[in-house]
Amino acid sequence: MHRRILIIEDEPTLQLLLSERLEHEGYSVSAASAGDTGLELAIRERFDLIILDLMLPGKSGLDVCLDLRQRRVQTPILMLTARGLVADKVVGLKFGADDYLTKPFDVLELLARIEALLRRASSRPHHGSPVYEFDSVRVNFQAAEVAKNGDSIHLSALEFRLLKYFIEHRGTVLSRDELMKNVWNYSGDASSRTVDLHILWLRQKLEQDPARPRFLLTVRGMGYKFSG
Repeated sequence: MHRRILIIEDEPTLQLLLSERLEHEGYSVSAASAGDTGLELAIRERFDLIILDLMLPGKSGLDVCLDLRQRRVQTPILMLTARGLVADKVVGLKFGADDYLTKPFDVLELLARIEALLRRASSRPHHGSPVYEFDSVRVNFQAAEVAKNGDSIHLSALEFRLLKYFIEHRGTVLSRDELMKNVWNYSGDASSRTVDLHILWLRQKLEQDPARPRFLLTVRGMGYKFSG
């Protein structure tokens, strides 16, 4: 199967040039000319890599990148920009971009960066299908959506990140310290009480009987375990 690449670039000439060259290299290419439409496409469909321009109409490349990462879309992102300042590169990487290329660039260098990102992505630990189901709950990791009995369930970004971490480490006893480190890693004021409350909220939303949980289990004196 051909690797799928999404190009979000508003310069028609460059978009056409990249599309034709990538298709010649054997990739399947889709393209968008604005940030809003590119974001919708990246969320709706599955791609192996996204080439994202920094300066876009509708929504900037930085905002698109941040929105994708907040929605837990982990597709590798190669950001393009006419700017050459180190500060712009740092901001792009902090917003979730995986690599950065300044215009004008050599197409051969772009192809080498793409190949490197695809290799890196394929070597990441694989946690199975982008959709995981337990009991009557269905979790779509790519779209960051959760449904129970077919009805959509709203989870906060932290709740979704916590659930995802539990699923990826199912069967393993996880201490509160580990959860704080790996789920609340951007918060300096997380506490054991914070972890307990979020697990309580998850149980209320996902368990059939929150008072007698079957999946989000307490392991006394040690932490929590997901048994889905």
